[in-house]
Amino acid sequence: MSKKLKTIAPAMLTLEDKTYSLPVFEGAENEKAIDISCLRNKTGYITLDDGYGNTGSCESAITYIDGENGILRYRGYPIEELAEQSRFVEVAYLLLYGNLPNHEQLENFSKGLNESSIIHEDMHHFFNGFPRGSHPMGILATMIASLSTFYPVPDIMDPVSEMQIVTNLVSQVRTIAAFSYKKSIGEPLVYPSIKYKYVANFLYMMFSSPVKDYQLDEDIVKAIDMLLILHADHEQNCSTSSVRMAGSSLANIYAVISAGIAALWGQRHGGANQEVIKMLQQIHAEGGDGGEFINQAKDKSSTKRLMGFGHRVYKNYDPRATVLKKYCDIILNKPGFNDPLFDIAKRLEEVALSDDYFISRKLYPNVDFYSGLILRAAGIPTNMFTVLFAIGRMPGWLSHWREMIHSDQITIHRPRQIYVGEPLRHYQPIEMRD
Repeated sequence: MSKKLKTIAPAMLTLEDKTYSLPVFEGAENEKAIDISCLRNKTGYITLDDGYGNTGSCESAITYIDGENGILRYRGYPIEELAEQSRFVEVAYLLLYGNLPNHEQLENFSKGLNESSIIHEDMHHFFNGFPRGSHPMGILATMIASLSTFYPVPDIMDPVSEMQIVTNLVSQVRTIAAFSYKKSIGEPLVYPSIKYKYVANFLYMMFSSPVKDYQLDEDIVKAIDMLLILHADHEQNCSTSSVRMAGSSLANIYAVISAGIAALWGQRHGGANQEVIKMLQQIHAEGGDGGEFINQAKDKSSTKRLMGFGHRVYKNYDPRATVLKKYCDIILNKPGFNDPLFDIAKRLEEVALSDDYFISRKLYPNVDFYSGLILRAAGIPTNMFTVLFAIGRMPGWLSHWREMIHSDQITIHRPRQIYVGEPLRHYQPIEMRD
């Protein structure tokens, strides 16, 4: 255990007729953990914790979450302050290197991102190999993994090489994402431009073409930038844990990030905001305002589920949802924006926040409830929603990878299991099995 953990009174565990003393540690925010790393060696027992909901897999100085009180902080900074006052590139630097950058650091980092935004020309052949209509997440995971063949990872990673690889991934993920979208709709690829900053450049690559200009809307740019900040890290979630697990084998960083993208693709993780839009579209198609849908969602015998409410960690209002709701109101009330799904979403929120069924179960709107509406208003197609999530989460994944490889000791992840299969049996010739 690191020196940053405070040792407190041990826990006593009694198994059969023996009592064992287990070390207990306290983190920076008074979180307490029982150290069971020697449990099997001492007792022959292991713990069973489906989904790892009660298991601390590592020590980390990156993100702090207090789900009961709706708190989320990056490197000590409240998410609300960062979302309102910072921008994504600055937050990416904070996550990666531990502190907010000064003017020189931010300028150098931004310059590096701009210079790294173009991908190797030969990679275009890869895009041409995908069938028309391929899902952008499948393309993204494949192309990120292929970067290791175009930008090989050195056997000995020096600080300069590491920083360049990190910069490449933070920058090139948006280029690959935009190219993936263009490929999926059969349009020519649009190269990044030195004229635009991070988010504006991505939108430019997504929506401009040789026959039409894309007019940037500053409210949309700010909303997408803020959305990327809110998605930049979220502690040991499924995709981040996948990054740490794959990284613990010392696999190359591109393969490690591809593993994170694959985990993020699932509808119970990064695809959740897509499910919210599907739900709202279904309610709209049925001609309702959401009231009947909520009644059905409360019925245990019904297959209807209220998507975008509740969270595995937050047992209070998701702090990211509070920020997103504000920008939903700003964008969807702009002249020219008229989305009936937003009206349905507001109705669902009003009903759920006043209904004892949802209040008692602490099912509050989460980040996915609003993020899909913002992306939809920005013109982002539904199959690109999770890709935007991956762009935002890239600095977080890389921060956890860096934290792990620079730790005092890297232990390959190897969870245990409780075997429930057949007991010992012996081989029989096939004639005896008839």
